Amino acid sequence: MKNKFISAKEAAAMVKDGDFIMVGGFLGHGTPDSIMKELADSDVKDLTVAANDTGFPEGAEKNGFRGCSELIARHKVKTLYASHIGTNPETGKQMSEGTMDVRLTPQGTLAEKIRAGGFGLGGVLTPTGIGTDVAEGKQVINVDGKDYLLETALKGDVCLIKGSIVDKLGNVYYKGTTKNFCPLMAAACKTVIVEAEKLVEPGEIAPEDVMTPFVLVDYIVVGGNN
Repeated sequence: MKNKFISAKEAAAMVKDGDFIMVGGFLGHGTPDSIMKELADSDVKDLTVAANDTGFPEGAEKNGFRGCSELIARHKVKTLYASHIGTNPETGKQMSEGTMDVRLTPQGTLAEKIRAGGFGLGGVLTPTGIGTDVAEGKQVINVDGKDYLLETALKGDVCLIKGSIVDKLGNVYYKGTTKNFCPLMAAACKTVIVEAEKLVEPGEIAPEDVMTPFVLVDYIVVGGNN
């Protein structure tokens, strides 16, 4: 059986210039902090990132959570798909300056775009955004007299997520809201790397508690308790 264990530095090295990465977490909760730190310290650039948000700027983090903020601060992100950016002024600054293409996407729509990518769909139809700036440049499809936006699927190169409990095969359990986008992202990317808060033996996670199955996980990083 393939040895899935790698270091955080080795995980970061799998992300190449121009890659599309998906990063789990909600305001940093459930983000693989060890991997993100190594990625920020690397020379990688021109990334496309899909994440719920961009965390908190340096010095304003809560309980040590910064999410994607260090990638933003070091200008490594070229294009960003996110639900909101209000907690990190640096993101708004780069958006206003035109140095980063920020594609603000309603949270449910972002989740569905990622889910569509993971399930082999071309996209989803949603009424959310009709008549707003969100609809700019997008196809409108009328179904039974109601207009819907066609939101195309998102598929990534590398998925970086964190599991509360991960077994040595790569089965993942997420505690509470740390689950957020993680299962959807794990299905939508070519390479999936999970940072384990707690590592256990196979079988210690009950089958009904497995939220991302081992067949989707390529690598495991044993991380901290953040």
